[in-house]
Amino acid sequence: MDLRVVKTKKNLYESLLFLMGERSFEEIKVSEICEKAIINRSTFYAHFEDKYALLSSLILDLKTDLIEALEQNEEITNSKEYYLKCLYLLFGHIENNKDAYCALIVNNRNSIAMDMIYDTLLEDITKRMNTVLNEKERKIPADFVTHFYLGAIFQIGVMWIQSKKYYSKEEIMKFLKQLIPDNI
Repeated sequence: MDLRVVKTKKNLYESLLFLMGERSFEEIKVSEICEKAIINRSTFYAHFEDKYALLSSLILDLKTDLIEALEQNEEITNSKEYYLKCLYLLFGHIENNKDAYCALIVNNRNSIAMDMIYDTLLEDITKRMNTVLNEKERKIPADFVTHFYLGAIFQIGVMWIQSKKYYSKEEIMKFLKQLIPDNI
């Protein structure tokens, strides 16, 4: 991809997120995004149809980054270790994109961003739970375990974003090691 296009998108993302930190997405106008990004409206429209397309692109880029982060969870020996590593990777992704998540989830309660996180985690957990244990060794069906722990992972991640990290990542991981049983 052309470096100028990458820089323009990054600049537009940052401008949108800055403005979303001040007020709701619905109140923001394309002209304000362009003014903050120091670009012409024609440049904006050369890349995006409207502010909704910009937001959608931003969320899609976050999803791609989250998928890449979750792919680092390669050493799956059991369910507990998988979930702990999944949470650790999720928190790392959130830390790396804290401005985006604060603007989207804390300031604007954007359900699209929340759905993206949930759906991405569900896809990863579903795919990987089938590799953790074979069906005969499971005490509880994989789909039940998947949805049970997904709810916990998702809610803890949202709580952590919304609380502005009241607990450190290490403290949360320590709590979770105690909460998640060794053998599911």
